[in-house]
Amino acid sequence: MRRRRIAPWLHRFGVAIIALSILPAAHADIPWPEVVKRLASENEKLARRPEGHAGEFFIVCTLYYTPKESGFTFERGFDATRVTKPGLRGRTYPRDFLRAVKKEGYGRIASPVNGRNYIRYNDGGSYSFAGPPSGGGGTLIPRLSAAAKISGVLRRGLVLQTTSAELERVFGSTRWKIVDTGGGLRRWQMDCYYGEDEPLGPGKFMGRPRGTTFEYAYATARVSR
Repeated sequence: MRRRRIAPWLHRFGVAIIALSILPAAHADIPWPEVVKRLASENEKLARRPEGHAGEFFIVCTLYYTPKESGFTFERGFDATRVTKPGLRGRTYPRDFLRAVKKEGYGRIASPVNGRNYIRYNDGGSYSFAGPPSGGGGTLIPRLSAAAKISGVLRRGLVLQTTSAELERVFGSTRWKIVDTGGGLRRWQMDCYYGEDEPLGPGKFMGRPRGTTFEYAYATARVSR
């Protein structure tokens, strides 16, 4: 008996549904109005102490990472259509991988180009081949490097000791150095660098590494001297 051929787009749609259905339980999106309110309240309490903040802050910790091209496949529900962009010299990469690189800043490619294992997103919609992910303070180190709003109290170069059971469970670290910045970061927010990993899944899950469902955690942060 002859088998009916399934249209490629329909097959990919089915794969995407399966991929989403097997994703591990993930946190809901960050409730920013509630988070901002609590950050302001807790830091006002610290500021009212006789000694003021005295190098102690109440912050929210989020996560960023370097996505790996190897995880962006049709089988996992991604749009893996090969496309090129300005700066890639005609070389093609999965469409969703380039979207993730645009959001995260860097991405690890499967095959190096002229000795470079990464691509970087540049302003204006272009990309370039690059060395290891870095910020204004040098190469990013997993579970140590962090990013913060450049105009905030958590300035570049600051070393912080954090107290948070959730943060320590996910990252295995309590010490962070702010070496990076990000236009979308908020006051009292510290974005912790997780390292390289394949993405958790398609859609909004592209912004999360496969190794954790961590979304955010509150922490007390003290300036380390």
